[in-house]
Amino acid sequence: MQLVDNDTFLQRLAALFESKQDSGTIWLTHKRLTHDEHGSVTSPGEGEDVEYPCLIRVTDGDAKLSTKVESGQLEKFHEQYGALLKSSMTTLRKRDKKREKQRAEEIARKKRRMTEQIVVEGSKRGAGRRKRQRRMKAALKQDEARKRAQEREEARSQAKEAK
Repeated sequence: MQLVDNDTFLQRLAALFESKQDSGTIWLTHKRLTHDEHGSVTSPGEGEDVEYPCLIRVTDGDAKLSTKVESGQLEKFHEQYGALLKSSMTTLRKRDKKREKQRAEEIARKKRRMTEQIVVEGSKRGAGRRKRQRRMKAALKQDEARKRAQEREEARSQAKEAK
């Protein structure tokens, strides 16, 4: 991670946005910096108000940049940073809400099917035999799916309890 001054950071960020304009991902993180250069935690004493600097990082998987913005320079930096983000994010893809809705409906249908009981009826011999066999197989498959879903839920609840 390369720590650069604010102006250099903004210039390199603009170049990074330009290089990833057609395709690619850029991750931006903002964080309050509570450590000094030597790695020790800075904490305010009694009655002191400490203004912490802000650490801003950017990465695209290969290039990693960061800058430290002091609290006095933060407003000026955010004006430039905001303008850069607004001008660079014009080619973003819009969310496909129709596809998201279809996926949600499909998941709801699968859950509904899993809760419905499959009725096995028909004769054991003769004309309805194949239909009965298919329903028996579907009922067994549904029971297995229910067991797997229950095991997943138990594993999730155990993981939450462990945290």
